[in-house]
Amino acid sequence: MNTSSILTNSSALTALESLNQTEQALSQTQNEVSTGLKVSSAADNAAYWSIATQLNADGGVVHAVNDALSESNQILSTATSAIQSIITTIGSIETALTQAANPGADISAIQTTVTALGKQLLDAVSGASFNGVNLLDGSQDAAALQFVSGFNATSTGGTFNTISFQSAALYNAGAGSLVQSGTDLTNITVTTANASTELTNVQAALTAVTAYSSQIGSTQDRMNAASNFNSALSTDYTNGVSGLVDADMNEASTRLQALQTQQQLGIQSLSIANQNSQLILKLFGA
Repeated sequence: MNTSSILTNSSALTALESLNQTEQALSQTQNEVSTGLKVSSAADNAAYWSIATQLNADGGVVHAVNDALSESNQILSTATSAIQSIITTIGSIETALTQAANPGADISAIQTTVTALGKQLLDAVSGASFNGVNLLDGSQDAAALQFVSGFNATSTGGTFNTISFQSAALYNAGAGSLVQSGTDLTNITVTTANASTELTNVQAALTAVTAYSSQIGSTQDRMNAASNFNSALSTDYTNGVSGLVDADMNEASTRLQALQTQQQLGIQSLSIANQNSQLILKLFGA
């Protein structure tokens, strides 16, 4: 049974406490609705906030890895484009040498053509550079390149996966030969007598070039597979973070309306409780 006191308005205090709780819950729910987050700081849920922060950091690393993969792929694509040009040029040299083997061939004109084609080979090799990396001129031959391809997150940090690629010089300046075939395709001396031998050397060079092109292509396939995996992993990280910290907007909106109603009722209850005190004062003629 409640008693009336001129010193303590218990009903008002109870109504005020309930109203404060409602307004605290309302403030939190309004923050969820405005930010879309049920956990926006460690104060909301320290465990979930910590996990989400780490997942976001790991996701950023995975994005950076895919950016690196994209750049690495461009290095290989640049080399592939140059190799396609080289293969076309070698095909033209083969055609010229075949013509030279024919009696009565214009050796002088064929020599001019082959010399020009040799310069094209050098231009293609020297021009196959992307961001300072050339996989055809021998400048990267000292050790296998390690292209970053993935990230293994751990509780203490993480480690990187790499794709190893050993480049090969298509033109060996020291040996003076294209793909070290034994013949300098950039400086062939054409005669009817040696046309057949030179043609054999050129065909051997073509075999080496296409084999190197296949090596590059296989490496690009691995990079594409790694990139696809990283994209899927990034999506998993995003979904994981969302499950931990994102607010259910349908639920939050419904809760917001309910709390606004509770707030209005709480204000009315507090007002009624305060009116009781006014009635007591009137008994004393106040």
